[in-house]
Parts: sequence; C-alpha cells; structure tokens
Amino acid sequence: MPSFAPEPTYSHGQPERVGLLLCNLGTPDAPTASALRRYLAEFLSDSRVVEIPKPIWWLILHGIILRVRPAKSAAKYASIWLPEGSPLKVWTERLALRLQGNLGEAGHHLRVRYAMRYGNPSMASQLDALKADGVTRILVVPAYPQYCAATTASIVDAVNAWSARQRRLPELRFVNHYHDDPGYIAALAERVRQHWQDVGRAPVLVMSFHGVPARTLQLGDPYHCHCYKTARLLAEALGLSAAQYRVTFQSRFGRAKWLEPYTEPTLIGLAQQGLKEVDVMCPGFVGDCLETLEEIALEASEAFQHAGGQRLAYISCLNDRTTWVQAMTAICASHLQGWPTQVDPGAAATVQARAAQRESALRLGSAN
Repeated sequence: MPSFAPEPTYSHGQPERVGLLLCNLGTPDAPTASALRRYLAEFLSDSRVVEIPKPIWWLILHGIILRVRPAKSAAKYASIWLPEGSPLKVWTERLALRLQGNLGEAGHHLRVRYAMRYGNPSMASQLDALKADGVTRILVVPAYPQYCAATTASIVDAVNAWSARQRRLPELRFVNHYHDDPGYIAALAERVRQHWQDVGRAPVLVMSFHGVPARTLQLGDPYHCHCYKTARLLAEALGLSAAQYRVTFQSRFGRAKWLEPYTEPTLIGLAQQGLKEVDVMCPGFVGDCLETLEEIALEASEAFQHAGGQRLAYISCLNDRTTWVQAMTAICASHLQGWPTQVDPGAAATVQARAAQRESALRLGSAN
C-alpha cells in the first residue's frame, strides 16, 4: 500500500484557490565544494539529464565527477555570486514576486511561489506549501522557453513524483513552451536594442543556447527546432540579415557529439577571421546564471580576445525587466483561463497595494 504524505487541515466546502509554481533548473546553496557536491549529485543523477545506463553512469559520477568537479565548479560560482546569493535564485525569486503583483493587478487572485528542480527551495517543498495554503489548482510554469526533455519534462517528472505521495491531488496544468511567444520575442528584441543604445552595436550578434547531446534531435526532442525558431523570430524583429547573426550551443559536457555549432569555437573562428567586436546573448536563459555570467561573459570573452578579437559584449538576460515580466504575465494568464482567479474590486485594490510595496522594496534593494 502507498504511504501518503500528511494532508493539511481541510474542511469540506472551502473555496477553490489557485496557485502558480515558477520552476527553474537549480543552484547550489553556496559557492563551496560541499554544496556543489550535493547539487551536482542530484542534478546529474536525473536520467532525463544523463541518458546513460544507470550502473555505468553511477560509477562515473561517484568515482570521478563528484571527486573532481565540485571544487572547480565552486570556484566558478564564487566568481559570480551575489550578496543575496546565487544569481539564478535571485532573478527567479524576483520574477515570481513581480508575477504575483502583475497578475494581481490584472485581477487574478492566486498564490505564486518559485522552486528549483535541483537544490532549494525544492519542488516538493513548494508544492507542499501551496497545498498548505489551501490551493486546489496549480499552474506549473518552467522557466524554459524552449521545450527539452532534459528540462521541461524533468519538471513534470518531479511534479508526478510528488503527486504519487498525495491523497488529495490538486488539479494540475503545465506550460509546455513559449519559444515563439510574441511577448517573449519582443522582450528579447527590446533587451538587444537597449544594449545597442547603451554601449553600441557590434557587426555580429551571437545567440548562444544551452547545448544538449545531438542524439536528442534524432530521438524526437524539439529543442533544436525551438532554439532556431526563437533565433529566427528575434533576428526578424531586429531586422538582421543572415550574415549579421549566428546561432550556437554552449555548455558541452563529456565526449559525445552535442548540438552544433559550439559557441566558443564559433567565437574563436570569428576572431580569427578578423572580427574585432561581437555581441553575445543567451535567449534560452531568462535569468542570468553561471552559464551566462561565467561561461560567456568571462570564459568566452577571454577566448575571443586571445584569438585576436578586441571586445565581446555580453547582453544580460531578461531577468526581471518590465517587458519580460509583462510577457510572462500574459503567458501565465492565458493558461489560467477557466480557473476561478478573479477577485472583487476591493480585494484587487489590496493586491495592487501590496504589489506596489513589493516593487518599491525591489527597487530599493537594487539601488543598494
């Protein structure tokens, strides 16, 4: 017989409540070897992430990777760590807060929380918290615009694992992807234009997406196609010709062939061809993190300059920019249709006042 988790206090006839769970990949609790070991052990044990027979992979993971990689990764995290913590966690939390406020201003009364697929706050703990809040319907929103089995599907796996331990399940909805959403594309274009206005424009814009093994394309994963569609739509929005942008894939791990072209070799090749300046952005990451701030802004920039380039200008992620928050608000609102989220005018005014207080606190925090 299954062992169900303890249920929160429930009274028959209580009103329906809606919750939203914003899910991101994850981050270690601290930029230390021990914290990285815990994080990597969880992350790299997911069969969605590493599709190698488990007995073989267990030996590689525990016999080699978790002995060597944590210290190296900790040093990289330390180079980009913020006073408030991991950048990915900081931006995910801020996005969740602003979503709560914006959805409230639009008349949606719901509880918004954020969770990490690996690390803290865990998805199970946040789903438990939503249920304890009396939430009976939950919209799960991955922070991944492009669908990939290693990311989006893994979020669903985690929710299903939590669901298997519940007696009274909430109604669940999942956002699958939004790689071609007009608001998302417009937010990316606005971010690039603002960068060009602030620091100037390089001859070539490199759009670097996170890589995955090449075999996933042959197995039917749409990620490769989603990335290229995002890039094409963004290039069209910016009025770029085919010669003015490149699509690349970063963060290769292991010796297997991954989606090509690879980001760093592409940048080196551009420098060797005589290109002195290049702009680089990472459209698949909605919040800045290790892969953008360290791998691109630091490592890739250094490689570009060593190959003869003069300046690699990294364009930061959407983070909590207003145009992006508005786009994500619209995406969530479209998936909330039919659920009882509307509130009376008096309650809406209270929600708006609280949203204004949160916005003020965030601005003060950014100023400090």
